[in-house]
Amino acid sequence: MSTARHGTEFTVRDAVFDFLRRTGLTTLFGNPGSTELRMFQDWPEDFTYILGLQESVAVAAAAGHAMGTGRASVVSLHSAGGVGHALGAVFNAYRDRVPLLVIAGQQSRAMLPTRPFLSADEPALFPRPYVKWSRQPERAEDVPAAFAEAYHVAMTPPRGPVFISVPEDDWGRPAHPVEPREVHAGFVGDPRALRELADALNAARNPTIIVGAGVDDDGASPAVIGLAERTGAAVWISPLSSRSGFPEDHRLFRGFLPPVRDQLARALEPYDVIVSIGAPIFTYHVHTEGPYLPDGARLFHLDCDPAQTAWAPVGTSVLTTIRAGVTALLELVEKADRPAPPPRPRLAAPPVTDPIEPALVVETLRGLMPDDAVLVEEAPSHRDALHDRLPITRPGGFLTTGSGALGWGLPVAVGRALAGTGERVVCVVGDGSSMYSIQALWTAARHGAPVTFIVLNNQAYEAVKALGRRIDIPDVPGTDLHGIDFVSVAAGLGCPGRRVDRAADLAESLSHAFGQDGPFILDVTMAAGTSSAYSSPNDSGTR
Repeated sequence: MSTARHGTEFTVRDAVFDFLRRTGLTTLFGNPGSTELRMFQDWPEDFTYILGLQESVAVAAAAGHAMGTGRASVVSLHSAGGVGHALGAVFNAYRDRVPLLVIAGQQSRAMLPTRPFLSADEPALFPRPYVKWSRQPERAEDVPAAFAEAYHVAMTPPRGPVFISVPEDDWGRPAHPVEPREVHAGFVGDPRALRELADALNAARNPTIIVGAGVDDDGASPAVIGLAERTGAAVWISPLSSRSGFPEDHRLFRGFLPPVRDQLARALEPYDVIVSIGAPIFTYHVHTEGPYLPDGARLFHLDCDPAQTAWAPVGTSVLTTIRAGVTALLELVEKADRPAPPPRPRLAAPPVTDPIEPALVVETLRGLMPDDAVLVEEAPSHRDALHDRLPITRPGGFLTTGSGALGWGLPVAVGRALAGTGERVVCVVGDGSSMYSIQALWTAARHGAPVTFIVLNNQAYEAVKALGRRIDIPDVPGTDLHGIDFVSVAAGLGCPGRRVDRAADLAESLSHAFGQDGPFILDVTMAAGTSSAYSSPNDSGTR
């Protein structure tokens, strides 16, 4: 058992850091303020504090770290204002099911009746509904147990962020230690429901599997590959998925479903049995009329989230953790002798022109990116080109946001690089997206994070422009971003970089960036007006 630093009395601070240490959570991300100072007293030498220069950066970097380590990360915020700044990133973490233990400082308990400067009114309600659990404990001595409960809630499927508000004078109060314990959270769906699904697959004429972010999150890719190969089912990735979950060079892979109702239903027309795994497939970005699914198709939906299975508008849902459920299903499904779908056509090489086409950047990246690199994407204008031309072939190899709140990509890439697993992280980000969290470059430089940042610079919020064109608004105000010098901005934050204006310089610049030990940024001048934003999916159904 740990002992207190001062005398023999065990404090809240001792108990909390003892619990975090025993749970393996010795890296804290944050942006500090006055109400957290007593938490920092006698800071343990075996803990690392990673500073983000804005609260949303700290939360997103913690999320990237969590996705790299596979366990929760801890992030410390400042009172009401700091939590408010961070809520966009908390929203992303909630939608992407990233386990975060979010701590917020609060003014001392004696001051709270007078609503003091910096204090949060009803702090536990502030981040809801985008946290799984939130609390400000009634008594100081309850804080360590609240940390333990929060951690287990964060790590229980569906995983996600939790929130605890701690008045500043609680940290020095007496408390009892909390022993870590195991929570085995995997569970298998109703055997009768899995039998019904297996019978449907066994009798199917032409089945398909839709893979969502939950597959990669639960480490279920090998089981899903096995299911696809056993059934001969074509495989799609769900609309706007934040991860991959299936090797995109596999013979059964068909592409990416569009987040548009009529286009999605049209892509699924060939199939009579549809199995959605860890995927909210009815996530749309723009509205169209039409059926959710083609006539006569049967949908089965496997997921660990009761809320998600409840709101799905059609189909039969099976509540199960993904790896356990698919493993059980594999024992019930017969080996099918279905012909493989025709190979996906390889797109023609893009032109080498100035200004540079986004497809050329992606093709060049495909040829030069390290084989074990982790790709982080936040370039809404160019996601189609990236998906069509750069296949993700291994679990954990792709991260993006499934919610659409910008500012996620840069700090997620930094946090993922700091997870200590050795891969280089490649962050492809739009010029507009990058400015929501450009401060993350400082954290990357400070810690020597192995990240190559590639800014696709079309000097606009091009995705917004494209969506405007879709509804006959040819010139959306407030969407031009001229005059940002990303190399100079990065240099001011300690991150070296290079501007690329000519296609002839692209390959050498990428090779140079990949050869750096720490962070490096490329500001690539792009052709404008190149985003189609779901206007017309191609024949394979990709976006």
